[in-house]
Amino acid sequence: MIQVQNKINASIEKVWELWTLPEHIKNWNNASPDWHTPYVENDLKVGSKFKFTMALKDGSEEFDFEGIYTNIEKFSLIEYKLFDNRTATVHFENQDTEVKLTEIFEPTTENSAEMEKQFCTAIIQNFKEYVENFKE
Repeated sequence: MIQVQNKINASIEKVWELWTLPEHIKNWNNASPDWHTPYVENDLKVGSKFKFTMALKDGSEEFDFEGIYTNIEKFSLIEYKLFDNRTATVHFENQDTEVKLTEIFEPTTENSAEMEKQFCTAIIQNFKEYVENFKE
């Protein structure tokens, strides 16, 4: 299992909303500026599906990150199973003026665990910056 985390200076409500709503996911779900997420489907209910299409902006590569939600505890926990049967959890821990976000997931067999950890760490850092700079 791989674990990445970050502390985000925002309310739990704001962190949850920006993590789960498709119009926001499109804005932060990338590991570097040459990637983007042109398509997001996210039905945040147990047994429902999510699908994020991640692509290089030059069109040379893309992949779908998709699965089914297996457990949701609002403002606290999201668990899911990807279509390749890997599992993951995202924990949201309210800490006064910050939220500690921790993602734990099974790596793929195609890439090194270190590469996947760096990729996910970059996405979570991008999410932190998006939330902390988001103006309502």
